[in-house]
Amino acid sequence: MIDIPPIILNFVYVMFGGILTLVFMKISCSVFNRMVNFDISDELGKGNIAVGLMVMGMFIGLGISLGLVIGLGLS
Repeated sequence: MIDIPPIILNFVYVMFGGILTLVFMKISCSVFNRMVNFDISDELGKGNIAVGLMVMGMFIGLGISLGLVIGLGLS
């Protein structure tokens, strides 16, 4: 078996987790955009702060949950 240094292995985990998080954020934003009666991109372009806060909360929640799943998977 190949002995990979822990610093390299952790870097790979961080890169994989970051890419996975971005993919899930894009998917969740697309799914949520289909569920609501307005276009999130248009409302953000108009400066709608409520939609911005809603998207921020969605991304924070998804980031925390994915971070826990990835972090607990490492141990």
